[in-house]
Amino acid sequence: MVYLRYFLMAVFVLVCIVSVVLVLLQEGRSQGLGAIAGAAETYWGKNKGRSMEGNLVKATKILAVVFFLLAIILNLNVF
Repeated sequence: MVYLRYFLMAVFVLVCIVSVVLVLLQEGRSQGLGAIAGAAETYWGKNKGRSMEGNLVKATKILAVVFFLLAIILNLNVF
């Protein structure tokens, strides 16, 4: 059981590092403020979910869920 805890801790640290890198790779939200001023939405703005930025956002959300699940599991002290 001790090995499982060490394995989960290693996965937890890896998830933390990858999530930090993914957040740093994302564009700032201040670039999208042109819509407030009435600027026309571009092709890249309409298809953002299929772009690299959209994939980064999805991966960040998935890693956030994995992060919280691992944090809860490791805090249970079952191992």
